[in-house]
Amino acid sequence: MAITDVPEFAHLTDADIEAFGIELDAIRQDIEDSRGASDARYIRRAIAAQRALEVAGRLILTASSKRSAWWAGTATLGVAKIIENMEIGHNVMHGQWDWMNDPEIHSSTWEWDMSGSSKHWRFTHNFMHHKYTNILGMDDDVGYGVIRVTRDAKWKPFNLYGNLLFNTLLAIGFEWGVGLQHLELGKIFKGRDDRKATLVRVREFGVKAGNQVAKDYVVYPALTSLSPGATFTSTMKANAVANVIRNVWANAVIFCGHFPDGAEKFTKTDMVGETKGQWYLRQMLGSANFEGGWLLRFMSGNLCHQIEHHLYPDLPSNRLHEISFRVRALCDKYDLPYTTGNFLVQYGKTWRTIAKLSLPDKYLSDTRDNAPETRSERMFDELAPEERRGLKSAIAAVRSKRREKRLLARKLAA
Repeated sequence: MAITDVPEFAHLTDADIEAFGIELDAIRQDIEDSRGASDARYIRRAIAAQRALEVAGRLILTASSKRSAWWAGTATLGVAKIIENMEIGHNVMHGQWDWMNDPEIHSSTWEWDMSGSSKHWRFTHNFMHHKYTNILGMDDDVGYGVIRVTRDAKWKPFNLYGNLLFNTLLAIGFEWGVGLQHLELGKIFKGRDDRKATLVRVREFGVKAGNQVAKDYVVYPALTSLSPGATFTSTMKANAVANVIRNVWANAVIFCGHFPDGAEKFTKTDMVGETKGQWYLRQMLGSANFEGGWLLRFMSGNLCHQIEHHLYPDLPSNRLHEISFRVRALCDKYDLPYTTGNFLVQYGKTWRTIAKLSLPDKYLSDTRDNAPETRSERMFDELAPEERRGLKSAIAAVRSKRREKRLLARKLAA
């Protein structure tokens, strides 16, 4: 099952954890003290580039009756939507640029280009997800209520087909999953919601989603249909495909940050009396990175540095790459794992986990305390005291013992 005692799992004393927290605080202070004109230029240039791409995409679609123009316009618009959602919208609404005191680039005023309301997202994501990261029963992002991503979730027959089906549907329509999340449909169906508050949220979602649908599937198609080189239908289809491109990419980036091997899950007991150092530790253990150059960093909203983002959700995204070197050095110092890998490998691991957990536990070889996607402090029960030096070393020792057992079993079977 999930981790119930973070310090025990991490093999750190209370003093170690607090020292770890102090060093992370020092990194934050250094970045806050050095924020300035270059950072402001970065976000303003990113916004300008994104808007230019969107305009270019929509202009190209005025010739969308031609297949080549349709694909070029659709791809350009899809990239523009990715940048707006990932590097701009997500990060602006985290308050990463509030220090600039620019009313246009502020977490309280930004409304992004997707069906969900920014107001709703700031609650479900900024508050619930980032405060209660990967805590079962608190963080709705753990499986989004429909996908089994940990053995702590009881297997149900619908998981046999539903895990892969719902993950595919969620990827294609990710903006709608994000938009509907704040409505808490599960509580509504069970009659456990505050009906008055629900009606307010439904109305707010309806207004935003309605405006988004009208913009993408009525207004812009109608405008481009005035061109002799385009039709209403061709532009409507292009907008739909551009939204799917954005949705699938955003889903992949988010899943790579939370569901590969090594992104730990926690129980509610972990949050009781949690100190700042323990919060830092849980954020780091519950997140995963993927590796890439500057373009992949930019297109992912710098969420390839998900660990650093969860440690410092309100620091400018363009600074996360430099922060990552210092965080990785701290992990080495405290013998903690720094979960990262190739993007395609990390994404493949999320699908492997989702496919594997579509099966009942009796068909799975790993235990509930020692599986790649679900680990706890009990995975170290068989280690001798001298083998429990630190988390990274202890995990290596457990893996070594498992390899030895498999080799012995093979020899006995032969």
